[in-house]
Amino acid sequence: MTDEMLRAPAEVTYADELNWLESIDDGPRPFSWRLSPKMVRLFILGSEPADGLDREVSQKWFGDRSFVERSVVTLASDRGLLLIGDPGTGKSWLAELLAAAICRDSTLVVQGTAGTTEDHIKYSWNVSMVIAKGQSRESLIPSPIMTAMERGAIGRFEELTRSTSDVQDALISILSEKYVSIPELDEDNTVFAQPGFSLIATANSRDKGVNDLSSALKRRFNFVRVPVVTNKRSESEIVRFRTSELMHRHQIELDVPPSLLDILVQSFTDLRAAAASATSDDEKLESALSTAEQIGVLEDAILHSHFFGDRTLRAETLAQSMVSSLARRTPEDLAILNKFWHGVIEPRSKRDGGAWPEFLDGGKQAIETLS
Repeated sequence: MTDEMLRAPAEVTYADELNWLESIDDGPRPFSWRLSPKMVRLFILGSEPADGLDREVSQKWFGDRSFVERSVVTLASDRGLLLIGDPGTGKSWLAELLAAAICRDSTLVVQGTAGTTEDHIKYSWNVSMVIAKGQSRESLIPSPIMTAMERGAIGRFEELTRSTSDVQDALISILSEKYVSIPELDEDNTVFAQPGFSLIATANSRDKGVNDLSSALKRRFNFVRVPVVTNKRSESEIVRFRTSELMHRHQIELDVPPSLLDILVQSFTDLRAAAASATSDDEKLESALSTAEQIGVLEDAILHSHFFGDRTLRAETLAQSMVSSLARRTPEDLAILNKFWHGVIEPRSKRDGGAWPEFLDGGKQAIETLS
């Protein structure tokens, strides 16, 4: 079934694992949860030998277990969960995994934008049915959030601070009263949330000031701040895990040398250090230099090597992908990358050798081509 989807949701990708966990789960489950809180944590963070399981459960999200535990506890309460952090820290992926483990449906999602309206989080109408038969429950189109309420499931709201204050205010009554009124109907005009309903929202910490949350809405969420991954080993594991999924999806068999993965992670680490020491925004790349962007750089290099190369990932291709991905502003970002390549990559190439010289040359060529 996953072969029929460009990207299968977590509950489909890991259906076999979720079924097995549910079959052996004898822990207490809140409401109508499919797994107990301990099994939700195990599904997300993976199993350890001390768990004594008959099969290994893969780790799917790489981060501090306290973040997962606090998230699970919040969803077992009557408060919403707000995952906040920099771009590319895995907030949406964690939200998807939580929803998949708890209710086996992570697709009840509203995407927050400047164009998101109350209809997107409450309901709208099938105009042709309204014209033919009038307004009724049959002609009502529930939003993903309303559907989650009716099923006692987990609803998701991506990029909450991107939506306007009117939309945010509409969430207050949903989170506090746990029902939605439908004043257009005379009967059957209230949808009550069933036990198990909760909301996971995500917010980009770099969007502060776009549409700040009101104090009333903040009180209805528990905040979990997801930090940027700074541990190189953890970051390498994340990049390797997500890249393996990509290659499996595209049916690509291509070796990713550990040395090239180390170069990628080290280069991003050095770029972050340079950004931290910069005295002005003009000296910083527009990129957030997140783990997600590392995955994008490696993905681009793998696909280029597969379709246009000799199906061997090389340091030169990786460097060209990195420069092309990070040079978003011209000429500002190119000037920053050029300074970085000569001031950091070149000395490291002379000192460490290996694939670094080829990485150095590939980056210089890409900068020259784009200049």
